[in-house]
Amino acid sequence: MTKPITKIVVLGGGTAGWLSAGLLAAEHPHLNVTLVESANVPILGVGEGTWPSMRNTLQRIGIKESDFITQCDASFKQGSKFINWRNLSEGENYYHPFMNPQGYEHTNLHASWQRIAPDQKFADVVNMQSFVCQAALAPKQLQTPEYAAVTNYGYHLDAGKFAEFLKNHCVKNLNVTHIIDDVTEVINDVHGYIASLKTNNNGDITGDLFIDCSGSCARLIGEHFNSEFIAQDHILFNNSAVAAQIPNAHIDQPIASATLSTAQSNGWIWDIALPTRRGTGYVFSSKYQSDESATNTLKSYIAKTTSEQQAEQLNYRVLKFSPGYRQKFWIKNCVAVGMSAGFLEPLEASALAMVELSISMISEQLPQNRAHMSQLETRFNERFSTRWQRVIEFLKLHYVLSERDDTPYWQDISNLNTAPERLQNLLKLWQFQPPSRFDFIENEEVFSSSSYQYVLYGMGFDTQTISAQNTFNDPRAGDYYYQQNREKIAQCLNGLPSNRALLNHLLSNNGQPHND
Repeated sequence: MTKPITKIVVLGGGTAGWLSAGLLAAEHPHLNVTLVESANVPILGVGEGTWPSMRNTLQRIGIKESDFITQCDASFKQGSKFINWRNLSEGENYYHPFMNPQGYEHTNLHASWQRIAPDQKFADVVNMQSFVCQAALAPKQLQTPEYAAVTNYGYHLDAGKFAEFLKNHCVKNLNVTHIIDDVTEVINDVHGYIASLKTNNNGDITGDLFIDCSGSCARLIGEHFNSEFIAQDHILFNNSAVAAQIPNAHIDQPIASATLSTAQSNGWIWDIALPTRRGTGYVFSSKYQSDESATNTLKSYIAKTTSEQQAEQLNYRVLKFSPGYRQKFWIKNCVAVGMSAGFLEPLEASALAMVELSISMISEQLPQNRAHMSQLETRFNERFSTRWQRVIEFLKLHYVLSERDDTPYWQDISNLNTAPERLQNLLKLWQFQPPSRFDFIENEEVFSSSSYQYVLYGMGFDTQTISAQNTFNDPRAGDYYYQQNREKIAQCLNGLPSNRALLNHLLSNNGQPHND
């Protein structure tokens, strides 16, 4: 129990595996980090959106932002635009930007919005980022240093290229040992801890801590340790996706600054803009729509922005998944990260964010020995059970607020009775007061109360206007922040280049974000 942890084994490649290996190797250079992956297991390769937290993660791993952008076909993401989620009205949409509203922590912005500009969209009144996204502008200027920002941003990226880029960096710069082989058996020691992984060609690979990044098969946490999978398909119905990639029509095609999420009769379509192509996919429930019908739905969507001929010629991949998460993510000396821990649906790009949160906690609180490990196991399981439940609540929020009832799918998934009890109670509370930090008290909440406000009021939720006379509800503060936001909108629209212009600048200057 007191033997020091000296060797970490990551099972599985892909984004989750290489992010895990990279962060642990970068922040604990004294450790031996080995990644084992099978040549016979393909990478899923459709997780193309990140949160702003990815900037910090890449920095911690020691990656130059310009290298990442140029080698991963990446672009800048500043939030999500939701289209026809509330209803079927032409032009119906709202933004969930990555920036907190102006003055969010200092005044009741919902009351200010209702008093100053109730006919305008909430995000437009309290934040300038929706205007930046509408104009397809970059989150910073040409001379802004790497990872710095004028507006908060994450990335859109090519998931396959990202995994390959991370692999090369980890092996060449961080001394991660890479083994391509199939694991045939998991060997326990006398105390029930994993002692080694038996492989076809490389014998037994020993380790002190094993990170399970083996995807939905969950080779270690599920198959070996039998951690129960807690299905969530009674709350989040979607269990399928059909995906396609669309080449850009010309090299200077504008690049959208937000993920487009467009509701359909039986699900929703993502649309992600990269420098050379768009990544699209239709997320749906097999209970309500067949694979063939879903593929035709995506084809029709793509044909509207390209042509029917091009839509027919694209390659369509159908993906299946089971929404849910593990009862335990950490058992003895095994921790699940990525799809082995769970998966819901790609709405709001929570999958990679959960990978980042998981590996950050493992790295920052790396156990010194098994005695230490047993204490961290309990803390990790409690923390991530709560985090998965919070993600489920936030994703479900998008559905239960919808006014759509055009199909059985929307009639069923928007039924408040299918929502978690905690979310139902919060919605009752939010009839009288807007979401606040007092509703979310966990350290490093997955989604902040401001995110809930963007979705609530973007979807037309009605909160009573508070008339209490106190500092937080002082209308003068609301006037001040509203005017300040108007000024920032003008500054950004006048001072920021387009996404395309900034990316072209990075490429033409060999990846250096500085003027000559």
